Amino acid sequence: MNTHLTQKQIDSYQENGFIVIHDFLTPEELEEWREAVDEAVRKRGKQRILSQEEKDRAETYYDYVFVQRVNLWQDNERVRRLILDPGLGKMAADLARVDGMRIWHDQALIKQPWANPTGWHLDNPYWSYSSRDTLSIWVALDDATLQNGCLYFLPGSHKTATFDNVGIGENISDIFRIYPQWKEIMAAPAEMKAGSCSFHNGLIAHGAGANMTPGWRRAMTCGFMPDGSAFNGKQNILSDEQFASYTIGDVLDDDIQNPLLYHRAKPYREKLEKISG
Repeated sequence: MNTHLTQKQIDSYQENGFIVIHDFLTPEELEEWREAVDEAVRKRGKQRILSQEEKDRAETYYDYVFVQRVNLWQDNERVRRLILDPGLGKMAADLARVDGMRIWHDQALIKQPWANPTGWHLDNPYWSYSSRDTLSIWVALDDATLQNGCLYFLPGSHKTATFDNVGIGENISDIFRIYPQWKEIMAAPAEMKAGSCSFHNGLIAHGAGANMTPGWRRAMTCGFMPDGSAFNGKQNILSDEQFASYTIGDVLDDDIQNPLLYHRAKPYREKLEKISG
């Protein structure tokens, strides 16, 4: 993996709320990521979130936005080796200018042929902690193009975002009811060749186009939580038992649920080796 960041890239991320890193993976690494994610998604079946029971429900618009499988690192050894890489944690910490990063959750996000667009939304307001420094990596496992549903960002929107949000629904512009000032921002498409990646802030407005092709558009993502983040009362990916055990303000430092990937001062490699087996 190309984990080196220049100061120019860090400054650009801070200013715009996202960066694209081309040729992030070598061809051999790309093939390993593809095989690992495909295997993990296939073995997971229809269970979207590992820690939560999948309940019978009517299909919605959201089900035709993408195929989503969360925390594959927890039940697939190949994905675990990829995601529990301190190099990813250091990149995230350097971009956010924080001391340490934990995993919040990974997600396979796969746009099936002719999938719906992903409406404008923010990430962090869905999650069980609130931080202006949280961010995600998005790794393109297939070419992400204007035709098959590449990401779009509203540059700089992370600076004025609050923690108000909308769901990913049929009206892709719902976000502008909350943030009307963003209507004048020109959206930036993030086309990427397979093996490239992007990082984006948890409060930047972003979405993805429809897949207007008969092919699949696969991506593997991971959200990184700044070390020391506190529980805000939302369940999100937490199991019922974990959710019940937390009080608002508790630090989310469970190394089994949210491993510490990297910290400038704390030892972390030994813990990762224990978690990864």
